[in-house]
Amino acid sequence: MQPSVAIILVNWNSFEVTNDCIISLKGIHYAEHTIVVVDNGSVDGSGKQLKQLHPEIVLIESAANQGFTGGNNLGFAYSLEKGFHYSMMLNNDTFVEPDFLNHLVDYMQANPTVGVVQPRIHFNHDRTILWNGGSYHNKWLGFLYTRGFNQKPSQSYLHFKAVDWVTGCAFFTRNSILQTTGLLAQNMFIYSEDVDLSFRIKAMGYMLMYHPDSVIYHIAGMSNKSKTKGKEGFVNPIVHYLNQRNRIWILKKYTPWYYAPTVILSNIFYISGIIGYFAARRRFTKLKAVGRAVWDGLTGSIINDPIA
Repeated sequence: MQPSVAIILVNWNSFEVTNDCIISLKGIHYAEHTIVVVDNGSVDGSGKQLKQLHPEIVLIESAANQGFTGGNNLGFAYSLEKGFHYSMMLNNDTFVEPDFLNHLVDYMQANPTVGVVQPRIHFNHDRTILWNGGSYHNKWLGFLYTRGFNQKPSQSYLHFKAVDWVTGCAFFTRNSILQTTGLLAQNMFIYSEDVDLSFRIKAMGYMLMYHPDSVIYHIAGMSNKSKTKGKEGFVNPIVHYLNQRNRIWILKKYTPWYYAPTVILSNIFYISGIIGYFAARRRFTKLKAVGRAVWDGLTGSIINDPIA
């Protein structure tokens, strides 16, 4: 028998987007998979609509929006409870190649020292260019970054590569590992939660890998941008708050003392630049959001709850 896979999609008031993703997943070649849709406190009835249209999916309904972390954790918990071999966080604004899951499962089955694997991720609006060709961590500066963004894939992106972390857009892992590490940090809500889980898995001695033959396409930006520009721009101030607060939490948790001087200095310059930009553009709500993020980042921390 093939190993079983739970593919977790988080839906929040986005019927059309999630529906398109489910339709894409229905075309995959790998048989032993279950689509788990977590309706994250939607108020538009989209969760029930999806279940009516696709009765084969598993629908988990949350009364409130628990964020990307809480929504995916509900899916992970279901996957663990039902004894699936693998779980995959997959953004609901993605489309997949029919063989994408075969590649991921086959690779994990053949490489027991690999804990997480991600596909090659292209933009959906132009499927010839990359959105994510691997994610990395500059330890000296404390910056997390991806390679290949907005580029046509050169030969280097057509080979297997070890990476430092795996994006939550398409995060494929073993349930046996999640039993030990625990799930996503619920209090992060969204942003950098994938980094935290990646680092925890890596600390167990597992490799994190980029798979060039498994390909998906990402719309990108669905959760953090408005369609219309307001006086504060397109991006909601809460996005800047969560981004910066969680970045600081990651730095506090994972920066060894011998990297601390350069990491602190580089991030002082970085955050000062953001504050200066918002002040110059008179985006005072975002300015306050970043200031609060710095305070909450320095005074709070990531909470990793063990699996009960």
